[in-house]
Amino acid sequence: MSHTTWTPVVAKPCQNGPADGVIGSYLLNTANVEAFIQSAMEAIHLLGERLATVERPFSGILPAELAGDFEAVSLDQPLGSLEAALAELERLWLRDAVWFHHPRYLAHFNCPIVYPAVAAELIAAAVNPSMDTWDQSAGATLIEQRLIAWTAQRIGFDLQQADGVFTSGGTQCNLMALLLARDNFCLTHLNGHSVQRDGLPAQASRFRILASRLAHFSLQKAAAVLGLGARAVIPVACDDDYRMSPEALQRAIDDCRQAGGIPIAAVATLGTTDFGSIDPIAELAPICRAAGLWLHADAAYGCGMLVSSRHQERIAGIEQADSVTVDFHKSFLQPVSCSALVVRDRRHLGCLVWHADYLNPLSQEQDHIPNLVNKSLQTTRRCDALKLWVTLRVMGPEQLGAAFDAVIELAQQAHALILQQPDFQVLAPPALSTLLLRHAPQAACGQPMLLDALNEAIRKAMMGEGQALIASTREEGRSWLKFTLLNPVTTLADIAAVLEMIRRHGNSWLQEHGREPQPQPA
Repeated sequence: MSHTTWTPVVAKPCQNGPADGVIGSYLLNTANVEAFIQSAMEAIHLLGERLATVERPFSGILPAELAGDFEAVSLDQPLGSLEAALAELERLWLRDAVWFHHPRYLAHFNCPIVYPAVAAELIAAAVNPSMDTWDQSAGATLIEQRLIAWTAQRIGFDLQQADGVFTSGGTQCNLMALLLARDNFCLTHLNGHSVQRDGLPAQASRFRILASRLAHFSLQKAAAVLGLGARAVIPVACDDDYRMSPEALQRAIDDCRQAGGIPIAAVATLGTTDFGSIDPIAELAPICRAAGLWLHADAAYGCGMLVSSRHQERIAGIEQADSVTVDFHKSFLQPVSCSALVVRDRRHLGCLVWHADYLNPLSQEQDHIPNLVNKSLQTTRRCDALKLWVTLRVMGPEQLGAAFDAVIELAQQAHALILQQPDFQVLAPPALSTLLLRHAPQAACGQPMLLDALNEAIRKAMMGEGQALIASTREEGRSWLKFTLLNPVTTLADIAAVLEMIRRHGNSWLQEHGREPQPQPA
């Protein structure tokens, strides 16, 4: 394959100390510019060659097959050159890596990524700013703030009041949102009680968080971390379209109070993990407002609709949320990690502020120096905003929205295709770009446990083969296969090919277990 040529840069003498010696020769500084460029090009060439030869999303290798190779590596004995280290890395990992850009990777929420974002990652890694304080990040702070404002505007928040911060992912966003909900409730309903200063109040064991039964499991983890316990998250019933029912939410609030609980927050999921279902936030918001509940919108998956030209109206009402989770690394074609929590009222972030004389003294706040540590759970934090900034400046939001629209349309086409297969079942029409399906040949129909075993075996066999990757889940006690479509270059022909793989593995398993599959109509 051909490679882009580059012109070596002549290294300049280091002005801040000797550049000779082992350590000095590897430091990224003025004296080692040429070596850095050479190293970066070696890594890029390795990736380019590997990407050009990827034929399937996974090799199918098992952990036990790789473990011995890793155990044989002595981390106390260096190889002495980047070339040797990269060759070893290619053998140990890249050869058997999972490639999310492959059109037949249909498993989890790992989107393919755009290369302007990867270029930005290299710059972010080389400059290595820490986003906690201005004197460690400078203009990178303004990049993040501008992107938060852009996202808030897309949501529909008032930019004079809204704010937010980039995070490691939806789990951290949801944790922060529930932390803000808990602390805001205590300040406004418990005589100004400050959890930050005084810890949990006596009533905390009765705090409750209401969410769809299909909401992300990170809510239970967040409740546990916040000292409320996982049982504080109360599942709310869904309608026939797997969306949280407003009537059920109202009943849950009433039942919670009658049982002595104290509801403090509700979570609307805008794109559930399995179904992509979108809770009717416009109908839920008035209920939460009347009940005095914090309303959080978990749009980790559905955030792609913020830039969609065809589906944005489906999240109407999101602007009524108190906080919103946005995962750019799911629906904006960005590398992990790239997420943000955006809040409607920046004052609620005050419970995260803690001044340290050695980092962000109060005097800097009085001088209007922006220190992002004042609204983050993290102190040291990388510049994840840069990749989204560069992507938007190169591509613009319309292309990202079109990519999300494309996978939603593909899911609808795939659903129609599966309905034409007599030996397949599909659980529900797609709300976004996920589908639950299973192989259900005549030899296994009417036998739920056999169908479960069959489809679990299919997923395992496909993982071992590696020609396509799919996920699995359980709904109402039964096993289902899952397609997660996030790649805009995946085609209906790819879907058809994966269905044929599923059928082949399913029929093979039935034959092995003495149940001859019946031929399907042409």
